[in-house]
Amino acid sequence: MWINGIQQTELSARDRSVQFGDGCFTTAAVINGKVVLLDAHLQRLREGCERLFMTPPDLPQLSAEMCQAAHRQMQAVLKVILTPGAGGRGYSRTGCISPTRIVSLSPWPQHYAALQQQGAVLHTSPIRLARNPLLAGVKHLNRLEQVMIRHHLDQTGGDEALVLDTEGTVVECCAANLFWRKGGNVFTPRLEQAGVDGIMRRYLMALMAANGQTCQLIDGSRDEVLNADEVVICNALMPVLPVRQIDDVSFTARSLYQQLRASCPTMEAS
Repeated sequence: MWINGIQQTELSARDRSVQFGDGCFTTAAVINGKVVLLDAHLQRLREGCERLFMTPPDLPQLSAEMCQAAHRQMQAVLKVILTPGAGGRGYSRTGCISPTRIVSLSPWPQHYAALQQQGAVLHTSPIRLARNPLLAGVKHLNRLEQVMIRHHLDQTGGDEALVLDTEGTVVECCAANLFWRKGGNVFTPRLEQAGVDGIMRRYLMALMAANGQTCQLIDGSRDEVLNADEVVICNALMPVLPVRQIDDVSFTARSLYQQLRASCPTMEAS
């Protein structure tokens, strides 16, 4: 782990990430010593800082630190956390003059390879996401809803959760976005009220658009997803998985999964 470019594991208890969950982060795949979709992750961090009124980091410096961490790693997970730093009084950031950047590596999740063959099992979570258009889409550090969703999911034995918001609209999974196909139509949730606008979600939507394929952003219901012909989920590490079951509904089609999987960038770092 590197904190502000120095290899260490100690962070001030006064850092605003500790005090208030103040900050944003991104999680990237490292393949063959390269950070996959590096520019997209840097862009996400810049956007997150802008949305949270944080001073953005020196992106060339951060990019160099990310690449240095990834060097010689055949397959790993790289996480970057940005915070306003330590200081301030109460909620105020006044006095935070030195932002914190944390770059860390962790082992590659081996279970995704098996799920690519078997398909993922989803359970509808009883934990609903609160609607908050001010923060919707941002991968900020306030992730208590996801912690609670994951806690419930761990009791079910499922691979992922189907997550709705407080109005009953499908938003995402616990740690992934989702797409579903009905006939020739592909859908994904709108994320204007809640959820995380994931790097792989963006990539796949751009891919479909470049191929002349329409992906409709909708406020879909759980029933609409359950009535789909096919459901897939994605994040920067999976990078895309077929869903074989949601609650007691099974899915066998994999045409959308095969199409998206063939063009995913995880095995070819950029």
